[in-house]
Amino acid sequence: MSDEGLGFEHMGLDPRLLQAVTDLGWSRPTLIQEKAIPLALEGKDLLARARTGSGKTAAYAIPMLQLLLHRKATGPVVEQAVRGLVLVPTKELAKQAQSMIQQLVAYCSRDIRVADVSAAEDAAAQRTVLVEKPDIVVGTPSRILSHLQQDNLKLRDSLELLVVDEADLLFSFGFEEELKNLLCHLPRIYQAFLMSATFNEDVQALKELVLHNPVILKLQESQLPGPDQLQQFQVVCETEEDKFLLLYALLKLSLIQGKSLLFVNTLERSYRLRLFLEQFSIPACVLNGELPLRSRCHIIAQFNQGLYDCVIATDAEVLGNPFKGKRRGRGAKGDRASDPEAGVARGIDFHQVSLVLNFDLPPTPEAYIHRAGRTARANNPGIVLTFVLPTEQAHLGKIEEQLSGENGAPVLLPYQFQMEEIEGFRYRCRDAMRSVTKQGIREARLKEVKEELLRSEKLKTYFEDNPRDLQLLRHDLPLHPAIVKPQLGHVPDYLVPPTLRGVIHPHKKRKKPSSSHRKVKKGKTQNPLRSFKHQGQKLRPAKNPS
Repeated sequence: MSDEGLGFEHMGLDPRLLQAVTDLGWSRPTLIQEKAIPLALEGKDLLARARTGSGKTAAYAIPMLQLLLHRKATGPVVEQAVRGLVLVPTKELAKQAQSMIQQLVAYCSRDIRVADVSAAEDAAAQRTVLVEKPDIVVGTPSRILSHLQQDNLKLRDSLELLVVDEADLLFSFGFEEELKNLLCHLPRIYQAFLMSATFNEDVQALKELVLHNPVILKLQESQLPGPDQLQQFQVVCETEEDKFLLLYALLKLSLIQGKSLLFVNTLERSYRLRLFLEQFSIPACVLNGELPLRSRCHIIAQFNQGLYDCVIATDAEVLGNPFKGKRRGRGAKGDRASDPEAGVARGIDFHQVSLVLNFDLPPTPEAYIHRAGRTARANNPGIVLTFVLPTEQAHLGKIEEQLSGENGAPVLLPYQFQMEEIEGFRYRCRDAMRSVTKQGIREARLKEVKEELLRSEKLKTYFEDNPRDLQLLRHDLPLHPAIVKPQLGHVPDYLVPPTLRGVIHPHKKRKKPSSSHRKVKKGKTQNPLRSFKHQGQKLRPAKNPS
């Protein structure tokens, strides 16, 4: 953003909001914040598109809070009521939105109260909270509609501001009918914001339902950061076995630096990959929609705190197999009981992700964009590495068409690993792949769900009184449904590629990079991927323009 852009201090914001913004370290508004906040403060309806990680939450939260504070300070004294409603597609995103708003009202928390009612298991507690009539309510359409139908929440005479965040996901999550029913409980006149990363047909339908003569913001920015911040590579793997072999080498030889997200296309694949890595004593955890919300949020929190480096996730439920109408009770084949309001590729704020690795090729270009959006956030550098089989080249071409830069320049650059240098690991890879059976995967999923239910329900009160004990719980501990061979966790020196001997130490525990190490420093980007093709040295990142 240019120096001539509008700063937070020039937007007429309440001093308490400005202080909170300063505490958050936001020296300048992002592009979406600079354009959207003044328009929202003028009372305009907004339909805004901005890429993942661009600051959309603050772009609607700041004007919402400013308008509510101004009303309380200058308007007539009226009865306390719910005047702001934020609709989101997932429970995790609801929790994240509430957390952001809470940080922004740090200096005016007595004047503005916010409640998250997305978690179904807390219905009784939510009823008590709603009796107090918080100023802003955050939740998924299903939970908001449930409270409206039970008269726990009344909006017809009080609502002034409606936000629909991640609008392009609501219908694909099956919230179409619920959203239409919910709108019947709202007043005829209110200000509304639709925030989205893409403008698809669902967003256009929502626009007709929710907005009145809106200002449409299609910011002239790419859907992903440029090559000076985000480097994107494709790796052609001749066989499925090669994908497992290459991932093993990248992780076991510490060729990946920093925290990473591994994406696959089904939940079954998530556990297959985790159990495969477990054979080599490589810790990883699965972010599973079958787990309770508290457990999923705990996994994300521990990952953000640096307690482990690798999370395996899937977005197949969200973007790969969109569905309409009623929400399904089960997901794709083999993914029973998955929570339809849980999502990973969109909206979840993973901190300091160095690498997004598409172990499975994303099902759509949109899925690729939203996966890639988990890294290279807030001016930090990142890499996206995509494994592709020869039969998937045509599909990869469609993704590249949507991502192509100026003059059609390719964005996903080919990255040629010297596969012959890790041939000595292939027998280990095959042995581990054979050990991971369908029965083992079922047992692993069942064991993890049972353990998480026990932790989140029976021990909930205990952990509330003993938060340190909760911190000790790790989600990347071995599941052991398959026979683990201890010798596979050891890498003999003779198997280490010659170009890496003396450079990497596979037997030593990897040091976690500090936050400062991962940040951009004076125009230079830190690259989290090391290649044995380049004799153990980091790839040279594209230089920043002067």
